[in-house]
Amino acid sequence: MGENEQAYACEAFSKNWVSTVGPNLTAFEADFSRLVGQPAVCLASGTAAIHLGLQLLGVGPGDEVFCSTLTFAASANPIRYLGATPVFIDSDYATWNMDPVVLEQAFQARAATGKLPAAVVVVDLYGQCADLDPILKICGRYGVPILEDAAEALGATYKGRPAGTFGDISVFSFNGNKIITTAGGGMLVSPDARLVEKARFLATQAKDPGLAYEHSEIGYNYRMSNVLAGIGRGQLEVLELRVNQRRENFARYKAAFSGVPGLEPMPEAPYGRSTNWLSCFLVDSRTFGCDRDELIDFLDEAGVETRPVWKPMHLQRVYAGYPCFGGAVAEDLFRRGICLPSSSSLAAGQIDYVADRVLAAQTALRREVGTNA
Repeated sequence: MGENEQAYACEAFSKNWVSTVGPNLTAFEADFSRLVGQPAVCLASGTAAIHLGLQLLGVGPGDEVFCSTLTFAASANPIRYLGATPVFIDSDYATWNMDPVVLEQAFQARAATGKLPAAVVVVDLYGQCADLDPILKICGRYGVPILEDAAEALGATYKGRPAGTFGDISVFSFNGNKIITTAGGGMLVSPDARLVEKARFLATQAKDPGLAYEHSEIGYNYRMSNVLAGIGRGQLEVLELRVNQRRENFARYKAAFSGVPGLEPMPEAPYGRSTNWLSCFLVDSRTFGCDRDELIDFLDEAGVETRPVWKPMHLQRVYAGYPCFGGAVAEDLFRRGICLPSSSSLAAGQIDYVADRVLAAQTALRREVGTNA
């Protein structure tokens, strides 16, 4: 937390604006809109934003939606909420994001059957934008809208432009683990103000204008509270600081592992700035001396919590049998990828401790392998 989050939240209490309307909501949406240059609406979660966004793009039962496979489940689940079928698209090694070449292959295959997807969900992974120009070009050629899932990438840029401003609709998350948080919440933005206002309408139970509780459409209880929006206002004021802190964390890890065989950092694409929301590395067991899972176990014993890179959607039990184009790259990134502690609140000494334990694992586990052999 910064200095002003509590003040904004307390103001909501003192003025009795604690529900889903109030000055903090109005100000947070306005501030966010200025940041990204598009109309914005606060919602209860990033998942809610994806759900509404896909609905507004016309996705419905029987449709297919192309979606990055290397992502968190919230990118794909709303496709199923709407009765549509996700079709997963592989990553590339250069960005870890959706591979435009594989996306083109998927479009060609579906065009040959005469049935194109209703939308494409492009994820900006771990704080880095996908290579959006070729993706936009492909989708434009086929006339298919894009939902940009920038839940992990607020503060990132693509060719000088903010992440989350490339889709027909784009979404952000303010979950507790994101680069800024409202404890829980999300934002939907679009260059089309009519879509944003429609999302606002649907998110407030689709209540028709007038005194009576009249409804002509099915809506949702998807609005953020004025209290949480106050936290968001304060968090947005320190966004650039948080981005710099995350980038400094990653840079410190990279410096510590420089020249260490078998540890490869997630690449930063030359077309933009990554926020390094999470500090991610690939472990090559042949040269590092142990595999990713052994490293995770060793660090856990040292009191260091780490996680694997996202498990691809096409490997998830819930999506077994769903179509996937490619998949080998995402599978390899998952098998070898580790996310190290990345919080903005970490001190340099804590980063150094984690790095030291990683290097100690290499020595200890390599010795064990040699002894066992």
